Amino acid sequence: MNQKPDIKVELSKRVLVLDGAMGTMIQRHNLTEADYRGARFRDFTCALKGNNDILSITQPAIIGGIHRQYLEAGADIIETNTFNANRISMADYCMQPFVAEMNLASAKLARAAADEFMIADPSRPRFVAGALGPTNKTASMSPDVNNPAYRSVDFDELKDTYAEQARALIEGGVDILLLETVFDTLNAKAALFGIEMVLAQMNRTIPIMVSGTITDKSGRTLSGQTLEAFLYSLSHIDLLSIGLNCSLGAAQMRPYLEELSHKASRFVSVYPNAGLPNQFGEYDETPHEMGHHIKDFLQNQFANIVGGCCGTTPDHIRTIARMAQKATPRPVPVEEKKLRLSGLEPLTVFPGSNLIYIGERTNVAGSKKFARLIREGKYEKSP
Repeated sequence: MNQKPDIKVELSKRVLVLDGAMGTMIQRHNLTEADYRGARFRDFTCALKGNNDILSITQPAIIGGIHRQYLEAGADIIETNTFNANRISMADYCMQPFVAEMNLASAKLARAAADEFMIADPSRPRFVAGALGPTNKTASMSPDVNNPAYRSVDFDELKDTYAEQARALIEGGVDILLLETVFDTLNAKAALFGIEMVLAQMNRTIPIMVSGTITDKSGRTLSGQTLEAFLYSLSHIDLLSIGLNCSLGAAQMRPYLEELSHKASRFVSVYPNAGLPNQFGEYDETPHEMGHHIKDFLQNQFANIVGGCCGTTPDHIRTIARMAQKATPRPVPVEEKKLRLSGLEPLTVFPGSNLIYIGERTNVAGSKKFARLIREGKYEKSP
């Protein structure tokens, strides 16, 4: 390809379609342990069945075929097969040494498929998004109910983990980095810091998408943040888009998408599950049923990028793509300049807002011990 298309230009003209679930499509192949191992890992010491990311090395024809099915269905953006291809998640399969290789292989497979379709139809750009999942650890919460202060991972470990993955994806030729299914904003911040570090080292720029997940009808992430607080927590990064995926079906996701659409001063993405899982953990929402909800999103101009997550197939994406072709892109609202802060809840400071105390719990007038520590210069001590 001579000159890479600019995704921002495409998003200003039309709604783009993201592909559907990789895992759902892999399950259709009923792969065995031997299939996952392939010739390369025939004698590997750990069990590999279920490690979908290694299939980019051991079964590249299957992964490449899935990419092509989604492109044929009308996807404008395809994700690399790298949701768990990070050093933390790969520890479950004893495959940490192969992380860079599997990301590089996955990126090249998706790149080849996208380029193939762009050569066939140069008028329609196709993009490759390097998928970075949330890992199976959280930096904000303790996994030990008896020790709330304990953390199984820290910021620096997450930063380095994501940096390794991002570098290999970029070297493999992705157009975008997609940090998805974010359930802990601290994890996401570490990831973004790691990505920025790699980009600086490589002297590169690349669009970054972030997609969070609302875990239930409380409207919060797993770490407890409201959607608005999540948005403000990442406002320091120049993101291509921010959005929602996984956990919920489109119907349950609608109120949160509507809120995000009104408050986000950047492009918005949404790719829900095919409904909620049934008692067997499977997803029953048909392309027609899911399409009904996506049509509502598009008619109300809630999103700039639409696609599917768990349980979705090329048939779902085909239905979504037909609707996206007729949709008007969501206009990106201009952000008002205000002080916006966030913890678990958002805080916006504006003319006429109530009196706001800053540092009220660290007040030399309210604590003799705190006052003494300040006088003695012992700033690291806890009052």
